[in-house]
Amino acid sequence: MEKKQLNERESLELITSMIRNTQNNLENRGWRSMLIGGYTTIGISLLVYFLLICTHNPYYNFLWLGILPIITILSMLEKKKYPQRVTTYIDRVVGQIWLVLGITAAIVSCVAFIKYIPILFIITLIINIGTATTGLIIKFKALAIGGFIGIFLAFTLLFISDLNSILIFGSIFLFCMVIPGHILQHTQNKNRLKQENHV
Repeated sequence: MEKKQLNERESLELITSMIRNTQNNLENRGWRSMLIGGYTTIGISLLVYFLLICTHNPYYNFLWLGILPIITILSMLEKKKYPQRVTTYIDRVVGQIWLVLGITAAIVSCVAFIKYIPILFIITLIINIGTATTGLIIKFKALAIGGFIGIFLAFTLLFISDLNSILIFGSIFLFCMVIPGHILQHTQNKNRLKQENHV
């Protein structure tokens, strides 16, 4: 069976359709993943900060390792409750980008317990590169802008080495995940109300 060759217009329409489907997927359930990641990171950051301030016990830094399992478990529960109807090629590309970045972040986090590296800076940079890239691929401005703000703010962590760096780290996730997540949630609710009014 011969494969049909697409002309330039059909190829452009196909790519536009995939981007639109990915945007719809992100609007319908992606904001939940963003809020899960953002609020989990902020929550763990505040917990570690206050425990270190109150006890000066460095072993509380091991709580950082809880971020990935908590996000993974909550995301799996969210995907089970709100399954994605259509998966496009662009969805898979975005998923693979985050898989690579997630594995990289996990490896870097483990290395940080063996040898000193500016871990908060590196993790912030990795996550925000993923956020900005995702925003650019799917043409969602709030996500791209949030990612670039996060990349810019990440460099402040190279100059602040005391415990306040933990608060800055957590606050960066407010810009790169929580605020774009709530913007997406608002957009999705607005679109849903429009659809209900047309019915």
